[in-house]
Amino acid sequence: YPDSFPKPYRDYLSWAHTQGYSSRYAGAMVADVHRILLKGGVFLYPPTEKAPNGQLRLMYEANPMAMIVEQAGGVAYAGTERILEIEPSAVHERCCVVLGSKDEVERVTARLQHG
Repeated sequence: YPDSFPKPYRDYLSWAHTQGYSSRYAGAMVADVHRILLKGGVFLYPPTEKAPNGQLRLMYEANPMAMIVEQAGGVAYAGTERILEIEPSAVHERCCVVLGSKDEVERVTARLQHG
């Protein structure tokens, strides 16, 4: 799906691949986040053309994983806004997700702020 991601996300992925990083996608957020907790890295679920607000649900997907990652010393953002600071407006509200090790998430969010 990278072709449907906004340009700053595509730019980060391109940079990451030139640095020798690989992309993994298990298709299950819990499994992907578990791997990040063990090995480091970043979990991206950016907005797409079909889901401009993101696909994951804030209250029962993004928030629980953000809390776990932040307790482990990482950070979690919905674009450039910290996930745990978002005040929900609906039970099934969706958001994009960028979470993982602090350094990697900062590389992504820096591109989002400037891109």
